[in-house]
Amino acid sequence: MSESTVTVLGAGISGAACLLALRAAGVPARVLDRGRAPGGRMASPLLHDRRVDTGAGYFTVRDDGFRAVVDDWSRRGLVHEWTDTFTVLRAGDEPEPKTGPTRWGTPGGLRSLVRDLLRDTPIDRAEVDELPAGHVVLAMPDPQASRIAEVPDAVAYDPVITVVLGLRDAAAVPFPDAAFVQDDPDVDFLALDGARRRDGAPVLVAHTTADRARRHLDDPDAAIAPVVDAVRRLTDIAPPDWTHAHRWTYAKPSASHDTSHRVIEQDGRLLGFAGDQWCPEGSPRVESAWRSGTDLGEAIAARLGA
Repeated sequence: MSESTVTVLGAGISGAACLLALRAAGVPARVLDRGRAPGGRMASPLLHDRRVDTGAGYFTVRDDGFRAVVDDWSRRGLVHEWTDTFTVLRAGDEPEPKTGPTRWGTPGGLRSLVRDLLRDTPIDRAEVDELPAGHVVLAMPDPQASRIAEVPDAVAYDPVITVVLGLRDAAAVPFPDAAFVQDDPDVDFLALDGARRRDGAPVLVAHTTADRARRHLDDPDAAIAPVVDAVRRLTDIAPPDWTHAHRWTYAKPSASHDTSHRVIEQDGRLLGFAGDQWCPEGSPRVESAWRSGTDLGEAIAARLGA
C-alpha cells in the first residue's frame, strides 16, 4: 500500500463522500467497515420482503454541493421529493401540521444512496480496534472513534431504538407522512414508511426518545411493548401484525463541532475526523455528514499535495 494511501474507517455517507473527494484529487484510498452493508445510520434492512428505513428518516437539501449530488440521483430515479409538511403530535391534542424544508425519500431505501456513491468501490469488512498503517479517516460517531484514537473535543451521542410496526392498514394514523411527537416519554418521531417510499405499504416506523432507549440498550426487543402502547395512545391504531426493533447506541449527536471536519498529524501520518457531528451550522443531518466527508477529503488531499 502506498504511503499516501488513506484508509477510510466507516462506510456511511460521510465516509463515502470523503473517499470520493480523495479519489477525485488523485489520492489512493480504501474503505473499511464493520457492517454487513454500507450506509451506517442510513439503514434500510429487508423486513417482510420489503426495505424499511430504520435509521435516518429522510434528508433535506440546503447545501449547493449536495444539491448537485441529489439532482443526479433524481435524474436517475433514486430519490424523490417527499413532503414539506410534517405533523406535530401530542397526546390529547389535535394533530397540528407544520411546514418546513422539503424532505426527500427514496424508492430503494436510504442505504441505496450510499451504495450508489460506493458503486465502484470494494468495501473491506473488518473490526478495527487500532489505527491501521498510513493516513486514516475516522468517519463515525465520536464515541466509536474514541476507542481507537483521541478525538478533539469529542461530543456525546444519544441512543434511539427504532421499532417498526407492520399494520393491516394505515387508516387510523392521524397524519399522511410523518410526525414529530412532543411531550411523550417513549416516542419522539413517527413515519409512514409507505408514504416516504411511495409504495403505500402500511408500515409505521417509530423512533424512541433517548430516555426510553437507554432502558433497553441490552435488550432492544424489550422496547417494543412500551413503544407499541405509546403509538396506540397517540394514533388509535389496531395492534400491529408484526414488529421489529433495532438499537442505535449512537444515533444522534447531543452537540456538534464548530467546524465541518478536523485533520491532525500524529506519528508522521494524518488523522481526519468526519461525520454528522461535524456540523458548524444548523442541526446534524444527512447533508451535513456529506459535507463533512467532502470537506475532509479535500483538506487531506491538499495536505498531501494532490
